[in-house]
Order: sequence, then structure tokens, then C-alpha cells
Amino acid sequence: MNWNRHRFMAFNFDTLFDRFLFRRALARWRRAASKAESIETSALRKLRGPARQLRREIDRLLHVADGRLALPAIGTNAMHKPLHSDWTWRPELWRGPIQPPGMAAVENRAAIGSQATIFHDCEQSELTIRQIRNNRESDLSPFGFRMDVFRFDGSFLSLVIDLPQEATQGLKLRHVIRMDVVVELEKPLEIFARLNIKHGPNSEQLVRELPLGHSEVMVEFDLAYSKMNEKRVERAWVDLIFEGPEMNQIILRDVTFSRRPRAEL
Repeated sequence: MNWNRHRFMAFNFDTLFDRFLFRRALARWRRAASKAESIETSALRKLRGPARQLRREIDRLLHVADGRLALPAIGTNAMHKPLHSDWTWRPELWRGPIQPPGMAAVENRAAIGSQATIFHDCEQSELTIRQIRNNRESDLSPFGFRMDVFRFDGSFLSLVIDLPQEATQGLKLRHVIRMDVVVELEKPLEIFARLNIKHGPNSEQLVRELPLGHSEVMVEFDLAYSKMNEKRVERAWVDLIFEGPEMNQIILRDVTFSRRPRAEL
């Protein structure tokens, strides 16, 4: 018997003796819970310490188990790839765990992992953000991103996503850049996507409004309508701009990008 198999069997509850011990412990804690309202406070105090220790270890196991067993699995990068795409990408915020997974009273220019940043001009931030685990049957991305906005005294709120260098390698005016978004809103609001391309000393901007009404939406940026200098492209990023976000919960279940050459006419 190898060591890994031995360790697995040590934590397995399939043996008759293990099942007996588990039922006995479960019955004991069930009795204690049913009598918690009536027993003396001194006895209740003695039970509280062991109960907290037990809960801490169970919560730790459940946290790991929920993360490892939930679908889609962490590390998968399945996505819809539009026909003729020469580049596809899902940012790390939706692809893998980030640290820290959440923030409260989020400040302006707060970094979320290494590829996303929150921008706003609130004097007093009442914005909370958190990376969440996707577990719906329809989800392709392992993680989602949630923003809870309470009172909002600013004039703008945006999530900036830096595109990787691969997005700009060989970028031409004949390319179309597409963004697919799976979004859930507590109440309707307008969301705009702005593609920014830095070429030399100049920056080109293309703005599209997300056609909300369905959970899965997409926008396309046709670079033929820009004045981008193909020979001087340096980097690109996308701003997701949320209009009137006060008292709303915004969940971005997935965000993916792709690039394809436009059909020649």
C-alpha cells in the first residue's frame, strides 16, 4: 500500500468503526444543540469552546472542498471562440483566484489582481468588490466578479482591464476586437465599453454600449473606424463604465476577448 492511498483511507469514513464514531459524535452534538436554550450558562460556556473549534475545522474543510469540487474547475479556460479568431483571452479575474479576493470601501485606483483596476471619484467610498466562485451549469469561467454599490457621490465608476501584449501583436486596421460579457444586475443601468489603444504619443478610443436585456451580451470594436497607426501600437486596455451605479449589485460572471480579421469586401 503506497503512502497516498494510506492517507486517503485514514480520512475515509467508510469503515464500520468510523461510521459508529461519527454517528455517536453527531448524536452528542445534536443533543447539546437541542438543550442549548435550557441548560445552565456555565455548562453552555463549556460547550461553546469545543463547538467553535469543531466549526472552524469543518468550515475550513468545506471551503476547500467547495472550491475544488465546484464546476467549472479552477484552471479551466473554456470559452466561446468566434469563427476565424486569431487571439482569445479571459482575464485572470475570471480565470483563477486572486489575493485578496475582496475589498470594502474600495479606493480610487485600487488594483484587482495584476490586470484590473477600479477607478472612481467618490469622496467617501461605499463600494465593495469581491471575486466569487461560479457554480451554475451554464458557467464557463471558474470565477465571477461582484460589485456592491451603496451610496455613490461620484460622477463615474469604471473597471479597467489591461489587455496582454498578445492582443496588440500584429494588430491591424482590418481587425475587429470583440468582448463577450455575462452580466447580472440587481436593477437596470447603462454599461459602456471603451477600447483604448496607445500608438506612439496618441491614444485611439472606440466606445460601445453593452446591449443589456440578456445575461450574455457582446460588443465589437471595428478598428477600420479608427485612426490607429499600425506601426506604432504599444498597448491596449478596456474601460467598463457603469452609469448611475448607486444602490445596485453588479455581477460580471464572465468577460472574454477575441480578435479576428474583418472579411474583405
